[in-house]
Amino acid sequence: MSRALYNMLTRDVHIAEKSWSVDEAFRYCERLIRRHYENFPVASLFLPKEKRKHVAAIYAFARTADDFADEPGMTPAERIEAINDWEEKLLLSRTVPARHPVFVALSHTIERFEISVDLLRNLLHAFRSDVTTSRYETFEQVLQYCQYSANPVGRLVLLLFNYRSESLMQYSDSICTALQLANFWQDLSVDLLKNRVYLPQEDLRRFQYAEAELFSGDATENFRNLMKFQVKRTEELFRKGKPLLAEVGKDLSLELRLTWNGGMRILRKIEQLKYSVLTQRPALTGIDKASVLFSSLAQR
Repeated sequence: MSRALYNMLTRDVHIAEKSWSVDEAFRYCERLIRRHYENFPVASLFLPKEKRKHVAAIYAFARTADDFADEPGMTPAERIEAINDWEEKLLLSRTVPARHPVFVALSHTIERFEISVDLLRNLLHAFRSDVTTSRYETFEQVLQYCQYSANPVGRLVLLLFNYRSESLMQYSDSICTALQLANFWQDLSVDLLKNRVYLPQEDLRRFQYAEAELFSGDATENFRNLMKFQVKRTEELFRKGKPLLAEVGKDLSLELRLTWNGGMRILRKIEQLKYSVLTQRPALTGIDKASVLFSSLAQR
């Protein structure tokens, strides 16, 4: 067993030794989300206060599993073991009172909003893919990954607000897939350090850009054309899902507009860099975030 895996499991034991009340467990989840930087709002102050803790519980579940997939110093087998253990805790929490704070909170959320654990298990499927799969031959395969990695999050949020229409779920899928793709293009240089390439291999060939050039950071004209193509297809998905923003009530609409506008702003930042994302990671500045907020408020 590696030291990283031992330390992770030891932390888990210490957490489990404590008896967590539901309120304490939700506060644990809320503290966890504040420790992580995000482009897009997570359980922000623009959500009704009563809903924030439930969003935090879902996020804490996903964030922890995602960390297992990327834990430094662990072998792929150890990462899969950690994710499988996390799934076992999820399933066990449906029949036995949970001891880990994430599952104490999450069990409360699942029961209250009648959430299927399959949506949560889909997220774990994506994290396993991050461990086992580093290349995608086609864009359809990338979209299939997004079906597990991003789309469940949007569906879970809609369920928290009692939106259960399949048409709304499909709008949400388009937005969430677009957000995942925008994050891929934003973090292209970061993922290369992990030997992960989310650009479809078929598109590399189509634009006559070799993977070796990608790893050498060579932002040729072919690369810029490749990224321009990816940004355009991502924007199309954002626009396909945009009707959702007008279909939900005031309790969720501002949060969704912030998320949608934040994703679109990332695409604009990539364009401003002339698609040279291999040498510079596009990120939202304070001015960008203020602009996203004002434009989201104006859309009301």
